[in-house]
Amino acid sequence: MQDLSPQQNDQTGIDEAIVSGILSARIRPGTRLGESEVASLFSVSRTRVREAMMRLEQRGIVKVSPRRGWFVVEPSAEEAMMVYAARRVIEAGLLRSMEELTTSGRETLHAHLAEERLAIAAGDRQRLTCLMGDFHIRIAELSGNTILVEILRDLTARTILISLLYQSDFHAMQSHLGHCRIVAAMEEGDFLKAAALSVDHLDEVETGLDLTRRPDPLADLRHSLSLPPQTAAASSNAPRKAKPEINRGE
Repeated sequence: MQDLSPQQNDQTGIDEAIVSGILSARIRPGTRLGESEVASLFSVSRTRVREAMMRLEQRGIVKVSPRRGWFVVEPSAEEAMMVYAARRVIEAGLLRSMEELTTSGRETLHAHLAEERLAIAAGDRQRLTCLMGDFHIRIAELSGNTILVEILRDLTARTILISLLYQSDFHAMQSHLGHCRIVAAMEEGDFLKAAALSVDHLDEVETGLDLTRRPDPLADLRHSLSLPPQTAAASSNAPRKAKPEINRGE
């Protein structure tokens, strides 16, 4: 199990702890979420845990594997493209519907951009992963539409799982500058421009994904043993079992 801090002992506390762990990049794709372990952490029954997992499954955050248990999803390349397509529609529509950026809203976004710059300077990739996703949730919160906030929070969690699986290079400054351009357009009161910039930004991030990569099932163990990441070449050069020759009468 990776970091799960039991902040609440109710069912929604389990849901939100897991989603928050993903948003902060502490819980990785494919992480097993054992019912007994989670029940112990939150001091609840396994039935309560199972109910929470079923809700998360409906939200596309976890999946169940027969006889193995619950796991954080590992989005496929096709699912990754659908997630980004959904985000473009939602985020652009959200920005187009906004009419003004309040003083408090401006302060919130500038404070967030300052945190991004500090994390970039510190080279804190985990913190940056969290902040880059959180920026989009902050904008949704400014709209005051709690339904959109919930939807975008889940989509952002899935985006972070996608980036952990498929992002070959991490261009933090490039993403930060994209955020800055969106905020600048919002400050100008040009929300149509901000919407267009948000689509450009998401296009740019999606383009940076290598959707031909396959998840490495030994990634966590490889990291624990301080071994270099698996490469496509290494995978293709791995020894394979010889297949017996079959005489087809040719």
